[in-house]
Amino acid sequence: MVTLAEVARHAGVSASTVSYVLSGKRSISAPTRERVEQSIKELGYHPNAGARALASSRSNIIALMVPLRTDMYVPVMMEVAIAVATTARAHGYDVLLLTGEEGPAAVRRVTGSGLADAMILMDVELEDERLPLLRDARQPTVLIGLPADTVGLTCVDLDFTATGALCAEHLAQLGHREIAVVGEAPAVYERHTGFAVRTLEGLRARARELGLRLLHRPCEGSYESMAGALARIFDERPGTTGFVVQNEAAIDPLLSLLRRQGRAVPEDISVVAVCPDQVAAQASVRLTSVAIPAEEMGRRAVELVVAKLEGRGADEVTLLAPELTVRASTGPAPHTAP
Repeated sequence: MVTLAEVARHAGVSASTVSYVLSGKRSISAPTRERVEQSIKELGYHPNAGARALASSRSNIIALMVPLRTDMYVPVMMEVAIAVATTARAHGYDVLLLTGEEGPAAVRRVTGSGLADAMILMDVELEDERLPLLRDARQPTVLIGLPADTVGLTCVDLDFTATGALCAEHLAQLGHREIAVVGEAPAVYERHTGFAVRTLEGLRARARELGLRLLHRPCEGSYESMAGALARIFDERPGTTGFVVQNEAAIDPLLSLLRRQGRAVPEDISVVAVCPDQVAAQASVRLTSVAIPAEEMGRRAVELVVAKLEGRGADEVTLLAPELTVRASTGPAPHTAP
């Protein structure tokens, strides 16, 4: 392993000069800086992370808390995580990934040990038990998600309330008056997970304003659970012609079951999904959908937390506007003109 002293000898400068070039703590002339940087490149020198942390009281690590639950769609979570990791690296930070369901214990471990300079949290609940610890933590924190009370917090998320409203508006414009919502697994609502609850709130509020009848049924996402949910929906609301799906795992079972029942999409039933574009485009019927901007959320979260680390950031809430893409799964309600 190449040492700092070897870099100094190669560049013909003192070890302290190399250290100042690396840390940026003192102004170094351009020719000297270029000579040191060239030596670093030629020798393949990498600063020792432990020594650097001791010298600067910084770890250059951002902790990312991603509880990987079985009732959540993991590909979206990992797309956010990859965006966080790549953006952090571009800013000179590495990412410590915490995937357990430890809640406050994981926050205490990070804040108490100095493992990381900052934290980014996902899977945020409306009354998240981690929030009191985050408000008192010395490390900057950004939430990818929106709790009920955002005072003293920095958050970035898709505007899921507006997303629900947008889905209701689209179906109403096509003449649909009976709408069913196939939601996430029951446990997601029991935890009061922000994105799911807010989408439902947006749907219900806009449905009332537009005079729509709306029925919500959570679903585990398996073929069997979707079959049971669909049977209950048509039993309770036989006139249902529009579906909003916020459960990626339930999409294929729903389309398959509708097809087996002889209900054509979109001639008899229209379906709108809240899901990644890739999922919508690759379904058996290309789905009209509101995309989950996973990459943008991850990138913005890192930019916000880096701004805080550099003393430039203030607490703020960033909500990304939803965009609905019309594809083949929605059309005029039966017997209704466009």
